Amino acid sequence: MKIIEVIADVSYQDIITTIADQHEVRDCWMGPKGEDGRRMIRLILGDEKRQEVLDALQGALGNSAKAKIVVMGIEAVLPRTEVNGDKPSGKTPAGSTTREELYNNIEKGARLNSTYVILVMLSTVVVAIGLLEDNVSVVIGAMVIAPLLGPNIALALAAALGDTELILKSLKTGAVGFVVAVGLSIMIGELWHLNFDSRELLARTDVGLDSIALALASGAAAVLSLSTGLPSVLVGVMVAVALLPPTATMGLLLGAGKYDLAMGAALLLAVNVVCVNLSAKVTFLARGIKPRTGLEKLKARQSMTTYIVFWVVTLLILIVAIYLRHRALP
Repeated sequence: MKIIEVIADVSYQDIITTIADQHEVRDCWMGPKGEDGRRMIRLILGDEKRQEVLDALQGALGNSAKAKIVVMGIEAVLPRTEVNGDKPSGKTPAGSTTREELYNNIEKGARLNSTYVILVMLSTVVVAIGLLEDNVSVVIGAMVIAPLLGPNIALALAAALGDTELILKSLKTGAVGFVVAVGLSIMIGELWHLNFDSRELLARTDVGLDSIALALASGAAAVLSLSTGLPSVLVGVMVAVALLPPTATMGLLLGAGKYDLAMGAALLLAVNVVCVNLSAKVTFLARGIKPRTGLEKLKARQSMTTYIVFWVVTLLILIVAIYLRHRALP
């Protein structure tokens, strides 16, 4: 359950309470009228109806510059109520997070700032040490930081919503993170003697169909964990389909002049990126994550088609490349 707090002019009071009645909101109460002519109205409702109510409120208050809608979490309600007390309408999957909450959580991963760059640099150093020392614990530690996963999930959400601004922001942030990670890895590879007996290092130079299946499943799991409010699952996703280890492996091998092995790491990285984006987008689609207005839905359908076709074609090209590489290997 969540609390939706609406702060709007008193002239909207009847509209808000009507919306609450129409959707059989669990509880609704209002505060006193403020000096600015606005009144606070709070609604308590479960997961199944939250998106419908938010859409209705945004539609009703769209012309009011003074109106605000705030979604707040609830730790507990006493006396206890049934978790599934709301009757689902069939439009929103049970236990789902609203479009607005998803955007707020995922958009943070696409922000390009000093913190993001520092996290990429630190995690690159950590994973490089783990790869060179063949220390699986250190490699897993770097995976959990996972700064490169955020922009990819944000890119999939942006395509689902037809949000061009977020698409460009995600691409920019992901590109900067990739360049920083590869550049730093190349420097480490040139200065540090590579341990070619390291199983952790060599494991990232080979890619097969199992890697594709793993990345597709992990991308879907990431979106499901975010859209159902279970972010703890993301830790497993970060480890299962980590983008940084193959990035660092590619850079280390390029720095050491081992171009053939670096190509294998590049293929693994490409497979992970493509599969995460493709499965994340399909999962967003299956979960019914789409814009609110008709014009936005039209833009989203156009971007969705382009997005899915692009990633499917890219995946097919990668499968051919993997097949040819395996045939060429002794």
